[in-house]
Amino acid sequence: MIKNPPKKVVLAYSGGLDTSIILKWLQTEYGAEVVTFTADLGQGEEVEPARRKAELLGIKPQNIFIDDLREEFVRDFVFPMFRANTVYEGQYLLGTSIARPLIAKRQIEIARAVGADAVCHGATGKGNDQVRFELGYYALEPDIRVIAPWREWQYASREQLLHFAEQHQIPISKDKKGEAPFSIDANLLHSSSEGKVLEDPSQEAPEYVHQRTIAPEEAPDTPTIIEIDFEHGDPIAIDGERLSPAALLTRLNELGHDNGIGRLDLVENRFVGMKSRGVYETPGGTILLAAHRAIESITLDPGAAHLKDEMMPRYASLIYNGFWFSPEREMLQALIDKSQEHVTGRVRLKLYKGNTIVIGRESPFALYDQDLVTFEEGSGSYDQRDAEGFIRLNALRLRIGARRARR
Repeated sequence: MIKNPPKKVVLAYSGGLDTSIILKWLQTEYGAEVVTFTADLGQGEEVEPARRKAELLGIKPQNIFIDDLREEFVRDFVFPMFRANTVYEGQYLLGTSIARPLIAKRQIEIARAVGADAVCHGATGKGNDQVRFELGYYALEPDIRVIAPWREWQYASREQLLHFAEQHQIPISKDKKGEAPFSIDANLLHSSSEGKVLEDPSQEAPEYVHQRTIAPEEAPDTPTIIEIDFEHGDPIAIDGERLSPAALLTRLNELGHDNGIGRLDLVENRFVGMKSRGVYETPGGTILLAAHRAIESITLDPGAAHLKDEMMPRYASLIYNGFWFSPEREMLQALIDKSQEHVTGRVRLKLYKGNTIVIGRESPFALYDQDLVTFEEGSGSYDQRDAEGFIRLNALRLRIGARRARR
């Protein structure tokens, strides 16, 4: 038995084999009372079976929490992130990263409510998620005790874990007795697949890996035309129908799925130092990113737009590395949200065989002035002769440098 064991532990519990083993390990290794927390983030699986599994493993009904967090997830985490047009390393839309702070937040809330003195997650000791969960825990509850079984227990193989499960009468489905072909994480924003069959980055991912999209070559030969309405930087309606945040993202996911949109095969740099290959599918998010950039293109001041683009990689890294609750992320969020005051209007898109094509955008707050940009004679508010002095002033240092080079 561990010295000074925690009395009550809130476990992030999926209901799957790994977290069920962790649940029983907490009971046997620590002798702790376990409280399970299962979050419905739109992962596409039934979450109620987690309740039955927890009860089967001896968890009291009052210690089982199953929360539908889909609306909060999209409204308070996904949409704020998309206001910044956030991508990590130029491509990744951070579908896993953005879910972790919400799970950590709710776990800490439950720990406070039930008087738990520890929280536990099932992330491995090689990945980013252990960092994201634990930075979230400590930011919200500085003195909380964190238990990370994959860094603590003595089990070194899948066979040893299965033996533990059999010893403690944890149900093992037939498909879990062998090695899984790859691991999956999913929520309403995306699905990610990693490991096993995907570990060799030189090999194309098998088609069966993809969870959220059909292959682009299998998509319809006729394009799908949609319109997305924005208000202060957030999408509010599709084709004139106003939808809740979660319902809107769900609809975009369906449209993206049907048109083969949102696939990404990426070798990324993990925060813990290693490179990893993942196959990501973010159908609705890919459409949303293109639409948001389009509405910003006619509503954002050039200086504001360029400043946002400069800040975005830093903002993306903070989310990827688990610093959602950090003061610097909150400072950047304030800047980003300020920029969205006039990002309101409508974007028209063509979805076709894996492509998201912007074909129109309009806004009552547009800064685009057709009279200024026309090749025809304008209203007189822009005098083309003014450009000569503008160019000569900007060329001054270049001319001075060129003269020096000649000497």
